[in-house]
Amino acid sequence: MPDGQGVFARALLTPSAQVPESLLRPDGAPAARRFDIYRNNVVASLIDVLTDSFGVTHAIVGRAFFRAMAGEFVRAHPPQTPCVVDYGDCFPDFIDGFQPAGGLPYLGDVARLEVARRRSFHAADDDIADPGCLAGLDEETLLATRLGFRASTAIVRSSHPLWSIWRHNMEDDTSPITVRSEDVLVSRPADRVLLHRLRPGSAGFLEHLMRGDSLGDAARKCDGVDLAASLTVILDARAVREIVPPPSGSAG
Repeated sequence: MPDGQGVFARALLTPSAQVPESLLRPDGAPAARRFDIYRNNVVASLIDVLTDSFGVTHAIVGRAFFRAMAGEFVRAHPPQTPCVVDYGDCFPDFIDGFQPAGGLPYLGDVARLEVARRRSFHAADDDIADPGCLAGLDEETLLATRLGFRASTAIVRSSHPLWSIWRHNMEDDTSPITVRSEDVLVSRPADRVLLHRLRPGSAGFLEHLMRGDSLGDAARKCDGVDLAASLTVILDARAVREIVPPPSGSAG
């Protein structure tokens, strides 16, 4: 960005910054009032973008708190591209370090789940594997099988009851939250993003699968994981793009 544009951009997001010297009224005086109005409109528009993208986070903290927090984020992390569809991907990390939100330690994870949902919605369409490919495989071949995951699939891990917090705010679920931590699988079988609560231990197992481990190797690295139950969840979620058994004769 040329220096003049850089000065202009920094001034837009810094309330205390002086009006760029190049911005003048027709009479040659600094266009301070007009620039302040424009600056306020730019910041407000970016806050609106974050409000639309982080609706559950907004609902949890309320309008006034969210807009104040989002305003701080906008000024510290302005958009890097003209396209604002992905703006706010680092908002969860910002929330983690935002001291006024310290009383809501789960808030950053809620925002991470919203980022994952947005990415899943905009991910490229790809094939969905036929679970029938697993039918008839002997145990040795099954354990040597690898899975390829769809672009719309993601896992959000949390040390907080993330899935229950989400349901409480999205579905008016008033049942008591008794669990301490919940991991969430994000998938998009068709045109709608779905969330699935994972059993304890399943998230680590699925992450190993996503890195290319076979079913058997991933299970061995996650002692105690229920392989059959975990596999059922990801297949029912239609999160898998391909099922790749080992070449004939190479199992084990």
